[in-house]
Amino acid sequence: MAWWGFPRYVSKAEKQARAANKLERLKKKRDVKPVILQGSAIARSWWGKSWNKNLEAYADYSNRIGRGRSYVRHGAVLDLQIEPGKITALVQGSRSKPYEIVIQIGKLNRKIWQHIATSCSGMLESVSELVSGKFPKELGELFLQRGAGLFPSPKEIDFTCSCPDWASMCKHVAAALYGVGARLDEDATLLFTLRGVDMADLVGKTVSSKADNLLEMASKKSSRVIQDADLSALFGIDLSAGEKQAAIPGEYKRKKQAVRKKSVKANKLRSNPEKMKAKSPKSVRSGTAVKPGTPAKKRRKQI
Repeated sequence: MAWWGFPRYVSKAEKQARAANKLERLKKKRDVKPVILQGSAIARSWWGKSWNKNLEAYADYSNRIGRGRSYVRHGAVLDLQIEPGKITALVQGSRSKPYEIVIQIGKLNRKIWQHIATSCSGMLESVSELVSGKFPKELGELFLQRGAGLFPSPKEIDFTCSCPDWASMCKHVAAALYGVGARLDEDATLLFTLRGVDMADLVGKTVSSKADNLLEMASKKSSRVIQDADLSALFGIDLSAGEKQAAIPGEYKRKKQAVRKKSVKANKLRSNPEKMKAKSPKSVRSGTAVKPGTPAKKRRKQI
């Protein structure tokens, strides 16, 4: 009940209860995706925080966007749907029926997207790295660049609300916009969907660049092996198998180690005559020569 023309004060607990009650009724009629915060923070991820930071950075929104924070916090955004170029929401206000909000977001300029994709070359390892916000600081600054980044500017945003509020941005629209920030915590790929671009292009550019570098390195190595293999044709010299294998660094190293081991072993035997004598055949040690063709029994007796 109003007092002296002013609306009755409604506590946060009462607003939350009203929103929860309405949400349960909506769930029976349609598939809804409410914005439910985990704690007091509206956004926790890099993408969610950056979405809100971008909106608050513009003077056109800075004085109005804050009106929607309390609505998001007490669960008034009963439904929030994001599709290419469009956000639709249901926000519970002072009336019994939720207000319907439609927000149009312009598609990301093609030249801006190409510039971003090119700048990401060699700086991203995977899609998961991009989604989690774990990328170089330089990329974060690029994504947030005013008028040339991933996030929309006020001139790219158009909205309507079914409420009677005359303000250019009512608190219900503001709540829906903040709700997008919270939703990006759950799925950062929705920002790329909203802007009408393919997130895989950013990682694909990096993978393509790395593949080109690997192929270039491989071609250089192959050319060196071919040059070694064609020495005989070039100079009219027949290379032995060992010399051809020497073109392969690993094989050359193994052969060199084997030769070194044999050399060390031979030197040890030379320095120790007793061991050398033990290694020599018995017939050689006795000094008895065995005639060729002698039967095995006689041979053993001679020895």
